[in-house]
Amino acid sequence: MSDILTYQIEKQEVLHRIGYRDAENISIHIDTLVDDYLDNYHDFIMPSFSRIYQDIGEVTTDKVRIDSVTFQSSVLTRMLQRCQRIAVFVLTIGDYLEELVAYLATQEMVLQATVLDAVGSGAVEKFAKDIEAEIRREAAEEGRVVSRRFSPGYCDWDITQQKILFHLLDGNTAGVTLTENMLMTPRKSVSGIVGIGLPGRDIEEYNPCLTCRKKDCPGRRR
Repeated sequence: MSDILTYQIEKQEVLHRIGYRDAENISIHIDTLVDDYLDNYHDFIMPSFSRIYQDIGEVTTDKVRIDSVTFQSSVLTRMLQRCQRIAVFVLTIGDYLEELVAYLATQEMVLQATVLDAVGSGAVEKFAKDIEAEIRREAAEEGRVVSRRFSPGYCDWDITQQKILFHLLDGNTAGVTLTENMLMTPRKSVSGIVGIGLPGRDIEEYNPCLTCRKKDCPGRRR
């Protein structure tokens, strides 16, 4: 994908991440700082990703078998029971930006560190959306549609199953590794799956967040 992250991150998204609902009440200093980082964030990131496709095996009420592994999640199975294949992916913007954030913090430049960290979060989310769009485009070429992306840690899909997802990638993890707690390093990384199937089965419309009990989840999708 030669066009990954070629579009600008929305300024409003960054402002929201640092606690501002709109641009009306921010100081000129913060406004200028946000603009500067948005104009130059490409200098701080090193995007990399890995993606594979797998056929879906047996699906029960709370388990789905993919190749030699089994994922356990009732929300996930409700999404995949309508699909025939999945795309498994992991992506990262690298560790340079978070190293720079840590350095700024040690220099007591807390505001700069906070804003840059928010820009990094916006960048990795933009990257994930770009990968989703590419998977959607490839599926459309085959007359298929895709689901929303779903990641370990969402709803009832336990974060410990991150290890199983990485096993499917068979070592091709774009330089991303897992800690003992199944968190990804570099921190600005996203992993997950996207279901792929035929049109007319509500695959695109299905929103796992609507059946999740975590009503106060900050990542809840409407």
